[in-house]
Amino acid sequence: MAVFLETERLVLREFGADDVDRLLELASDPAVMRYIFGGPPPTRAEVTEQLNRCLAHYAEFGGLGKWAALERGTGRFVGMFMLHPTADGPRDEAELGYRLHRSAWGRGYATEGAIALVRTGFTEFGLRRISGQAMSVNTGSRRVLEKAGLRYVRTFFVDWPGPPLDGAEQGDVEYALTRDEWLAQ
Repeated sequence: MAVFLETERLVLREFGADDVDRLLELASDPAVMRYIFGGPPPTRAEVTEQLNRCLAHYAEFGGLGKWAALERGTGRFVGMFMLHPTADGPRDEAELGYRLHRSAWGRGYATEGAIALVRTGFTEFGLRRISGQAMSVNTGSRRVLEKAGLRYVRTFFVDWPGPPLDGAEQGDVEYALTRDEWLAQ
């Protein structure tokens, strides 16, 4: 599996078929999924299907996609990051995202990875705009987006399938940053 990006403390590498159990464990933690999904944990088959789509995205999106995040010193899997175009969006715009194990929370990994992906998106992939979304009540993710340089754009409401998540009545927020704004920082 190819290394995509290295930061001071993280290695982001392409996912492989042998990462199913790592992703299943991450997606099965209710605290990790609190602001993402309110239903039952996914099955191994569902995670395998999601992983297969992820692997196809590397070619479809010209190298952009989702990556396994490992601690540089230990090689321990701490979560995942993503930077890829939305299905119906322009190819020079990408969405930034991250999901980390609870053991990695509060250590600055999300911010470190997000900053590196913003830089890489603008310098190596020629992106024009990077955005990120979070539930309004997810103050941790909102802080990461802000620290990565993204700015609040709007609050919006989506009718998500399944049981409502705590705080859904406050909506979701979008943050974004253009390459020109990034260059001016």
